[in-house]
Amino acid sequence: MSNDYYEVLGVSRDATPEQIKRAYRKKAMQVHPDVTDDPDAEEKFKQVNEAYEVLSDPQKKAVFDRGGDPMHAGAGAGAGGFDPFGGMGGFSGFSSSGGSMGFDVGDLLGAMFGASGSSRGPRSRVRQGQDQLMSLELSLAEAAFGTTAPFTIDTYVVCPHCKGQGSAKGEKPVTCPQCHGSGSVTQVQRSFLGDIRSTATCPQCQGYGTVIAHPCPECSGEGRVRARRDISVKVPAGVSTGNRIHLSGQGEVGLGGGPAGDLYVEISVRPHEVFRRDGDNLEAVVTIPMTAAALGCTIPITTLESELEGSTPQESVVRLEVPAGTQSGTRLAVKGRGVPKLRSRDTGQRGDLGVTLVVATPTKLDKEQRELVEALAQARGETGESVAHTNAEDRGFFERLRKAFSG
Repeated sequence: MSNDYYEVLGVSRDATPEQIKRAYRKKAMQVHPDVTDDPDAEEKFKQVNEAYEVLSDPQKKAVFDRGGDPMHAGAGAGAGGFDPFGGMGGFSGFSSSGGSMGFDVGDLLGAMFGASGSSRGPRSRVRQGQDQLMSLELSLAEAAFGTTAPFTIDTYVVCPHCKGQGSAKGEKPVTCPQCHGSGSVTQVQRSFLGDIRSTATCPQCQGYGTVIAHPCPECSGEGRVRARRDISVKVPAGVSTGNRIHLSGQGEVGLGGGPAGDLYVEISVRPHEVFRRDGDNLEAVVTIPMTAAALGCTIPITTLESELEGSTPQESVVRLEVPAGTQSGTRLAVKGRGVPKLRSRDTGQRGDLGVTLVVATPTKLDKEQRELVEALAQARGETGESVAHTNAEDRGFFERLRKAFSG
């Protein structure tokens, strides 16, 4: 490197003391042997320190500026030693002649990158437990009107033997003999600069600060064990497949007997033999005779409430009025007999019960019945080629049938 101290630090001859100090810190970090792989790093670092020792001392700087040898100009303000990283908590007691010193490499990294090598103290053995997700299958009636469903969950619970402490009966965790409860240890390495100290997690206690000398035989020191637990979940009316019920604090117990996570119960609804759910509506398909469709009738419809324990006759059956001349595929609605609306403030707010009617054509007629039907056809002029026709209304009929039987 150059013998010009100004060039070594990369400053002009009229640089202020503060500019010289900043330039030195930057240069020292670049050429420090612990930072760079340059084989000449040690020599460069010494020269940077020598340049700063001279230019930071007004007496030596004046000698150098006059062309003299500042290192033999007598003791100056900085000749006996200085703090080249003043205020940064890094090097101390360093001189260009290589005197005794000691520093923490974590402090140097902190000065360079804003990091800190200091310990934050021991870790806690107590950890928050994980959340869990379970599936609960319900009938359509249970989902529609709500229920309280018991089920069993396989999860972690607090160890009943050690109560979450992790130690055998009558024992307690003891202070780690290696780190003395701090959770970290300091390692010292010798270098040409002196002792370099670095802090690491204690390998004996894994940073907890304590050691479980006699672990609980039941949980092996974890403070929790795997077990099955019976839970009852209250299912609100109106839930459907995919809805989740949140049970706070009902999930896994954490390590060290820590607080349990949450439990999420995902609903799955079994298909029903008669009813199909469409939002808040219930849909059903009912077949009626041709004569009933032509003349009109009243038919009883068994409701979904009939599957509930304790339902009354009025709840279990509704009577549906079918007007005369009803066509196959016609949908009639019974207001307020569908599914209760989920999270509705009005507990009585429900969807409708939709009934799609299919008119059944008789397939077997005796002689008398056939004569009656033929007489009716003659009277209505529904014989020969005039009986067949296709229009938009028929296309709507087939669409209604498709929707009624789908799902």
